[in-house]
Amino acid sequence: QLQASGGGLVQPGGSLRLSCAASGRTFSSYAVGWFRQAPGKEREFVAAITRSGASTDYADPVRGRFTISRDNAKNTAYLQMSSLKPEDTADYYCAASTWLISTVPGGYVYWGQGTLVTVSS
Repeated sequence: QLQASGGGLVQPGGSLRLSCAASGRTFSSYAVGWFRQAPGKEREFVAAITRSGASTDYADPVRGRFTISRDNAKNTAYLQMSSLKPEDTADYYCAASTWLISTVPGGYVYWGQGTLVTVSS
């Protein structure tokens, strides 16, 4: 089970850190990804990290602004978001994959509930 948290209202240019807490003792067996879905739009890939955290991947719109990380000892993954823009407004979801790493929703088997990020002045 995955629990995403950390969303909220932030001004353009601000920062937020999302957390994805996993229950169970097999968190390190899964790659983790973050996706987002804005109203009226399809769910889109944001970032992903391998089981060990050695490799990451980012969508072009967030590359250089967002950083994904994980702490397997705490069964938690993070998404540090900086230089936020209004177009980053969306529900953000974390998910777990048995693949090495995946950028598509179909590659994930477990999903957390969304946490809403609103970027507005």
